This record gives sequence, structure tokens and C-alpha cells, in this order.
Amino acid sequence: MQTDKILETIKMIDEECLDIRTITMGISLLDCADADIHVSCAKIEEKICRLAKDLVKTGDDISREYGIPVVNKRISVTPISMLVAASGGDPVEYALTLERCAQKLGVNFIGGYSALVQKGFASGDRELIDSIPRALAATDHVCASVNIGSTKAGINMDAVKRMGQVVRECAELTADQNCMAAAKLVVFCNAPEDNPFMAGAFHGVGEGDCVINVGVSGPGVVRATLAKAPKTAPMDELADLIKRTAFKITRMGQMVGREASRRLGVPFGIVDLSLAPTPAVGDSVAYILEEMGLQTCGAYGTTACLAMLNDAVKKGGVMATSHVGGLSGAFIPVSEDAGMIHAAQSGCLCLEKLEAMTAVCSVGLDMIVVPGDTNADIISGMIADEAAIGMVNTKTTAVRVIPAIGRKVGEVLDFGGLLGSGPVIPINQENNAIFVNRGGRIPAPLQALKN
Repeated sequence: MQTDKILETIKMIDEECLDIRTITMGISLLDCADADIHVSCAKIEEKICRLAKDLVKTGDDISREYGIPVVNKRISVTPISMLVAASGGDPVEYALTLERCAQKLGVNFIGGYSALVQKGFASGDRELIDSIPRALAATDHVCASVNIGSTKAGINMDAVKRMGQVVRECAELTADQNCMAAAKLVVFCNAPEDNPFMAGAFHGVGEGDCVINVGVSGPGVVRATLAKAPKTAPMDELADLIKRTAFKITRMGQMVGREASRRLGVPFGIVDLSLAPTPAVGDSVAYILEEMGLQTCGAYGTTACLAMLNDAVKKGGVMATSHVGGLSGAFIPVSEDAGMIHAAQSGCLCLEKLEAMTAVCSVGLDMIVVPGDTNADIISGMIADEAAIGMVNTKTTAVRVIPAIGRKVGEVLDFGGLLGSGPVIPINQENNAIFVNRGGRIPAPLQALKN
């Protein structure tokens, strides 16, 4: 233990917003399936509350003993559509069961109200998707996700069309709550099965019965490191600084994950290397990009800077842990990033630039507030475009947009907490209805044929 390294870590935590963003327990519910939905719900509640009874306490204990903030304690579960297939009935019963578990255990969110429909709809999928607006409106802690495409399967355009409608319905049902339901729903292409971050976390069918996954953070630490570099330093030197910093951040995540795993008696899964911003001053991915030499995030050069940041974070992080997973890169959620909010309000950061940035970063169009009169077809078009980027580039992309019902461009939607607040940004409203209504599937690209 070197004194200078200890002091450096203390400074990262106290002054540069370093934290463990989430300890997420993934729980398989496959053994809770039953032909009677009420029996299935009872099994789910018993299993989740038994396995996760000490999750919050363990996170708090580690935070107190090591002096490392553990911001969120969360749970992800098997995609609920699979249980609906066995039980039938109203899927919202499952959402209400998950909500009871979250309230009993004190976790921040519980994810997995999900369906995987990249190649078509199986039994239970349509029922769950149709119920998402009601489920999210009736709960505070439940998050939903739907995977509508993949590099191997192509894009399910029937699902794309329906999800545009579902996003709109979510916003309308919770218009008096700042359209919060839409903020708890994400539409994926190439969704990872071990993602610890919400709203997209679910426990994949290839995962074990129970596992601990950790999501780290630290945009403020990376920015502070780059701020110390000379303005004349070449980009490869900046990349090296980012790699070294990412190593330190990930090492801390590895330590916390291993310790949580030991105390809970649950196998350790992965560390997600993602730089996840918050609305806190200084804890911003946009500020990192600006530290590289951009006046404002969104200026020409932004995509290049983000590509280098994403790559350097991965290269540094993989050396610090044996198991990397989840999304692992840099998040650009507009409402959760103070620098992104400023750039969007100034007009420098537009939706088209954000879409270009998603081709090189961790996720996609995330926490973007659009005008309240945006119709479902426009939202479906956004989903299709993002899915195409993910499909062709063999990467995860996603859409989490919030139609601000009753609000226009320039107004602000305030979600509170880590979700922050976002300005309503202008978007292209040209008609795309014929395209969206064609349905069918966009075939998988040639690069999917790797065998």
C-alpha cells in the first residue's frame, strides 16, 4: 500500500465524483414459471426476497468500511415474457410483484420486465410488450426493455413499429409525472445479458442462477486527469492517460464486486467498464470531450474524441479485471450529463450528432427529451436507425427517448435524482409512416455470417 496511491484514491472519491455506480444482483426466475400466474408470482417474491435480502446492507457496509460510495443497489431478473408464456394472465401482475420486492428490499430499481423479439414474437412476448405502459405507470422501481434486433437476426420491424407506439403510450400515461414511464423503458439492438445498468438490465437465460455484477463510474476522474495534461499534448498521450485512469477505476470495481460476492455468497459475474455520468457538476462525459480540445460537446471532432475515449477506457479496464461485460464504454445520456445538457440547450448538440456519436460509444440515443407532439412513427424511425447502427457494427445500441407531453422545444423536463433533467430538443418531423408500416424483417448483414 503506497501512501501517494491512497491519497490519490481519496481525492478521486472526495473531489472527482468517483463511485461504484451500481451493485446489481442478477436472479434467474426460470424455476418460478408456473401455469398459474398467482403461484408464479408467489415463487418470484419468495426467491428474490430470499436471495437479495442482504444486498442493500452489504452495499452500504462495503461503502462505509472502504470509504467508497456505492450509489445504487439493484436487481435484474429473467425476461418476464418467458414466465408469461407459461402462465398466461395479465403480465402487470408480475410487475406489481417485482415492485413489492423492490420496496421490501430497498433497492433502487429492478429490471427485467423484458422481451427478446429480435427474430419474432414467441408466446408471451406480445402480451408483455402491450402491457409495458400500464406496468411502468403502476410501479416506481420496475424497468422494462425490449430487444428488437441483433447482428445475427436482423431487425424485427413489426416490433420496431409497436415499440414506437409503446414509448408514446408510456409518456402519455405518466404525463402528470414528467412522463417518467418512458424514462424507465429502453429498446435495444444486441442487448447484453449481463448489463448491470438500468433501465436495460435483465438476467439472460445463459447466466447462472444468481450472480453479482458491478457497474463503475468516474467521468470526473478522467476529466481531472486530462485537465492536468498540457494543451499541446498529442492525442496518443491523452489516450494513455485515460487507459491508466480506467485501470484504477476498474480495479476498485473489481475489489468491490469480489467483496460483495463473498459476503452475499453469490458468484461474481462481471465489471461493466462504462463511464456513467450524473447531473453533478464535473461528473460529465461531455466535459471529458471538451477537455480534449472542443469548445462545446457537439462541435466537429466530437465523434473522434468519443471514439478514442471509448477505446481507451476498454483497453485500460480489461487489464484490471478478469471478467468484463455489460456495455463497457462511455454513456451519453443527455439528461444525466451536465455537459450534454448545456450543449443541447446551446444548440450545439443535435439529435443527428448524437446519432453519429452512438456509432462509436457504449449505447445509443439515451435520455433524450423530444417534443410532446412527436408521433409514434417518428419514434419508431429513431429506433430503426439506431438498431441499424448496432446491427451493422456488431455493437449494442439502444433508444430511450421521452416525448414530453404538453411541452415544446426549449422547455425542460425534470426527472430528479440520477435521471436529471433534459431540455426538449428539436427533431426532424418528416413523415416516415410508409416505411414504418411495411413491417417484416430487415435481414441480418453479411458480417453476421462468421461461421
